[in-house]
Amino acid sequence: MVAGADVMHQVVPLLEASFHHRCSVKGAVEVVVGVPPSPPVEATSPKAVAAPEVMIEAHVEQLQFAPNIRSGSFADIGPRRYMEDEHIRIDDLSGHLGSLLMCPAPSAFYGVFDGHGGPDAAAYMKRHAIRLFFEDSEFPRALEEHESFFKSVENSVRKAFLSADLALADDLAISRSSGTTALTVLLFGRQLLVANAGDCRAVLCRKGVAVEMSRDHRPTYDVENQRITESGGYIEDGYLNGVLSVTRALGDWDMKMPQGSRSPLIAEPELQRTTLTEDDEFLIIGCDGVWDVMTSQHAVAIVRKGLRRHDDPERCAREVAMEAKRLQTFDNLTVIVICFGSELSVFSPKSEQAPTRRARCCKNLSSEALCNLRRWLEPDE
Repeated sequence: MVAGADVMHQVVPLLEASFHHRCSVKGAVEVVVGVPPSPPVEATSPKAVAAPEVMIEAHVEQLQFAPNIRSGSFADIGPRRYMEDEHIRIDDLSGHLGSLLMCPAPSAFYGVFDGHGGPDAAAYMKRHAIRLFFEDSEFPRALEEHESFFKSVENSVRKAFLSADLALADDLAISRSSGTTALTVLLFGRQLLVANAGDCRAVLCRKGVAVEMSRDHRPTYDVENQRITESGGYIEDGYLNGVLSVTRALGDWDMKMPQGSRSPLIAEPELQRTTLTEDDEFLIIGCDGVWDVMTSQHAVAIVRKGLRRHDDPERCAREVAMEAKRLQTFDNLTVIVICFGSELSVFSPKSEQAPTRRARCCKNLSSEALCNLRRWLEPDE
């Protein structure tokens, strides 16, 4: 390079093109993100300047997963003489309660109540659940998902279980030997909250794997066994105080100590909460008549197969119950299946999906067509 030579400044304009990224989900407004064209780039070289590589970054706000709730249920008396199960299924809780509830959307409420010592306690819970859980409990109100709201919801649900237990004691029309287990599910936005007292069970299907969202409160459960012993109770032949097969229940006041006293049989629920993602396909809620003869993974497999075949959660609930009957359960049967994905979702593995159709090439071309094709493929000289 010659000393003192002038340096040529050449401005190379780039093609002004706008880039867009479109994201759309079912039931949501289409989001279009535009990227403005890059400004002209200055080059400092005495030679011809090649257009530099342009890196374009499109910052797209990731759309959060929103459950698309739909459910189905099925109940059967099984081999018993009487039906003592009850259940609640509300897919749109906000629409059901109106102005009484202010919460993140979507919202839903489900409950399974497995009675014993007669149907009275379970029937009472179904009849008064809305009042106990949402009217009398001063249920918290919020429109956004935040931790303080969900902590308040957990406290409210816990109080509702204990209030229901006391209400059963105060209702003279209900026998003091009548009781019920209770499992409830609340869904606000992406948050799933399960509260359980007894041996009903909630099972989440996450990418085909069964994830238990509750624990069976039975005397064989080590933690419950220890609590019973410390509170003065005992286990005889697998039964609490030789009478009851569960260690937590609402009602059963003939087995509980006076209010304020420590009792082996309690109504305090255990709570589990999780944040739903695209991996979470559905939730199964069932009474112990199902789980006495079936593993959680077996039930998940039945529902998954059913959704692939007919995509009907109510039929899936029936298929789980019928399988329990085939396996010779001795109890009443109640099953609820709650789906979180779109009706078009497919849970089958890639090997089960229809193979991609390949374009077929026509081999029999005329000489004129071949000549035209060759001329079109060859670059212009």
